[in-house]
Amino acid sequence: MPRRQHISPEEAGAHTEPSDELLARSGDFPAPRLGRLVLLAALLCYFSITLLNILGSHSSVVEVSAAILCLLAILGLQLLHSRPGAQLASVRRKTLTLGTQALLTYLPLLVFRTQWGSMAGFLAGSLLLLLPPRQAWFAYGAVGASMLAPPLISDLGVIETFYYVQSTLLTGLVVFGLTRLADLIRVLHETRTELTRAAVTKERLRFARDLHDLLGYSLSAITLKGELIHRLLPTHPARAKSEVEDVLTISRQSLADVRSVASGYRDMSLRDEIGSARSVLGAADVRVEARVRIGELEQELDTVLATVLREAVTNVLRHSRATYCDIVAERSAGQIRLTVVNDGVVTGHRDTSPHSGSGLGNLETRLSAVDGALTVDQDTRTFRLAARVPDPATANRSPGQRS
Repeated sequence: MPRRQHISPEEAGAHTEPSDELLARSGDFPAPRLGRLVLLAALLCYFSITLLNILGSHSSVVEVSAAILCLLAILGLQLLHSRPGAQLASVRRKTLTLGTQALLTYLPLLVFRTQWGSMAGFLAGSLLLLLPPRQAWFAYGAVGASMLAPPLISDLGVIETFYYVQSTLLTGLVVFGLTRLADLIRVLHETRTELTRAAVTKERLRFARDLHDLLGYSLSAITLKGELIHRLLPTHPARAKSEVEDVLTISRQSLADVRSVASGYRDMSLRDEIGSARSVLGAADVRVEARVRIGELEQELDTVLATVLREAVTNVLRHSRATYCDIVAERSAGQIRLTVVNDGVVTGHRDTSPHSGSGLGNLETRLSAVDGALTVDQDTRTFRLAARVPDPATANRSPGQRS
C-alpha cells in the first residue's frame, strides 16, 4: 500500500508573529520596579495620614503605641496582599490574612473612630485583590457602608459622613488599581522579554532554514560534479573542463546565497531552478522531464516554489538512486501546483547526517506562510512531492468576472 503524508498549514504550526509595535513602544513604559515603588509610596501616604490623625487625637501613650503597632501590621498585610500572585494563595491562607486585617481595621475604630477610618480602605482594596470578582465587589461595598457608623457615633454631619464613606471606597480603588497596574507593568516587561527571545529564535531558524535550503543543494551539486570530473579527467578532459566551469558557477552562486541569507533578502526563480535541476540531475544520469504552465508569478510565490523544487532535487541527489525525475508546474482550480516525481526510492540509501531531516519541515514552514500545503506520496517504486498554493490571479478576480 502507498504511504501518504499530507501536511496542511495548520499541521505546519502557523505561529503568531511577535508584535514589532509592542517591542518598539514598550521602552516607553515604566520599569516594574517603578510600578512597585509607586504602589508603596501610595500605601505609605495613607499610612502616614492615619498616623498623623492618631498622633493628633490626644490619646494616651499606650493607645498611640498600640495604634502604631496595628498600623504597621496592616501595612505588612497590605504589602502581602499586593504582592504578585497573592490571589493564587490557598483559601485558608487568604481567610486568615483577610480576617486578621479585618480585626486590625475594626477593633481600633472603637477607640479612634474617624481618625482610623482610612484603614478601612486598605481592607476594601485587599478584598478586591483576593476574592472572586462577584464576592469581592459585594464585600467592597459592605466595607464602604460600614464606614457610616464612626461618623454617626461621633455625631458628625451628613457631609462628613459621606466623606468617610467616599474616602474609604476611593482608597480601596486606589490600592486595587495601583496593585493591578504594577502587575500589568511586570507582565508587559516579561512579555517584551519573551517577544525579544522569540524574535531572536525566529531569526536563527530563518538563518538555519535558508542555509539548509540553499547550501544543501549547492554542496550536493558540487560533490556530484566533482565526482563526475574525477571520472572524466582521464578520458574526456574537455568535458571535465566544462564541468569545472559549472562547479565554479555553483560555488559563486553559493557565496552570493550566503550573503543574501545574512542580509535577510533573497529572491529565486522557479524557471531558473528548473534549468539548474536539468544540469545537475543530467550530470547524475537522471533523465529530467519538465512541464511548466504557470505564466508569470508573484515574486514571493516564485521564491517559495523555487525553494520547494530545490529541496526536491537535493533529496533526489542525496537520498535516492533515481533514473528519471518529472517536474510539473501548472495552474488548476484556483491553485498553483508544483509536482516532482522520481523513481529513486531505495531502502537504506539515505543521508544519515544528524541534520539531514529538516528539509521537508522547512518547506512546510515556507508554504504555510503563503497559505500553501505540502503533500508527500511514497511507495516501493516512486516518490512524489507536491506543493500547492492559492492562485493570486483567481483570488483577485471579482466574482462576476470570467477568465
